[in-house]
Parts: sequence; structure tokens; C-alpha cells
Amino acid sequence: MPKVAEQPSEPSLQQDSRPRIICFGDSLTAGYGTDPGQAYPDDLQALLDKEGYEYRVVNAGISGNTSKDGVARVEHVVALKPEIVVVEFGGNDGLRGLRIADTRSNLDKIVSTLKQSGTKVALAGITLPPDYGPDYIRQFDETYALLAKKYKVPMIPFLLKGVFGVDGMMQADRTHATAAGNKVVAQNVLALIRPLLKKPSSRSQR
Repeated sequence: MPKVAEQPSEPSLQQDSRPRIICFGDSLTAGYGTDPGQAYPDDLQALLDKEGYEYRVVNAGISGNTSKDGVARVEHVVALKPEIVVVEFGGNDGLRGLRIADTRSNLDKIVSTLKQSGTKVALAGITLPPDYGPDYIRQFDETYALLAKKYKVPMIPFLLKGVFGVDGMMQADRTHATAAGNKVVAQNVLALIRPLLKKPSSRSQR
């Protein structure tokens, strides 16, 4: 059974008036293999709070999701009326060797749907192990850059920058970040979305 990140209940979201940042993706977002509270969206919330930004981070990651699953869920994300959505899909597509054209089409549908709703979008890319072959990996990697250019959205080429291959930062499966690794991922994502954030209020800075 895919592990679903602990999703905030609708009442708890309604009671929190802060604008929402939704981290929308697969196991890398859900925090697969780590304890509750150790996924990168949790660390992102802590970083935002520390810097005085007034946002509510929502973890909408579900382990095992492909980009097709993201398309199926995107309207639910839109319904939450987020101000910013960090889109992180494609890793499971690539690991299963799915057609690049299908992944691109699905990601395009996700980003276009979010943009049309008025939300700001940031794109978190991922790459594949070398045994998938240079041609497939090159086309896979280009997917994120092409999408970012088409929709004029900020993009990080590799979500696990500074994490992958670093001692203590990756789990034994060499696919998912540890709790320590997710702290670095959160810093990567904060740098990605910082241009989209409203300036922190001076009263909340500390």
C-alpha cells in the first residue's frame, strides 16, 4: 500500500487563514521512509516560520504517484485555493520507463490547470540513475526545463541537490532522502519559491 502523507483535515485548514503553499508530488514530497513531521514540507514550514513568512504549508504528497496520478488529483489541489504550488512528479514515471511524451503531457496538464486557476507554480525536477541510458535520461531531464520555459515558472533541475550521494542524507534505497536530507531539500525548495513569496511581516521576524 502506498504511504499517504498525513493530510491536514479540511476544518484545520479552514481555521488557518494564512495563504497556502501546497507541496504536490510523490514519495519525495510525502516523506516516504521517515517519521511523521520529517518530510520536507514540514521543514519548509519551519524555515518559513523562522524567517517570518506567514504561510501554511500543506503536504499533498502520495508515495507511488506518477504524473498521471497527479493529473487525477490536481482539481482537489485547486479546490484548496493555494497561493503557491510546488509540483514534484515524474520520478516514478522514469523509474518505470514510461513514455517521455506521456509524462510531459501529464505535467503540462498539471501546470496549466494550476496556472489557469490563478495560483503561482514552482517546478521541482528529478533525474534518473545512469543505467536508464543517456538518451532517455536527457529527454527526461529536458522535460522540466521545457515546461518551466513554456509556462514561465521557476524550476529547480534536481530536488535532491546537495542530498543525493551525500553520507547520511539518503536512505538505503538510494532513492529517498533521510530526515536530515529532507532539511536540505526544504532549503532547496525555499530558494526556489522565495521570489514568489510575499515579504515577511516585520512583527513576526525573529
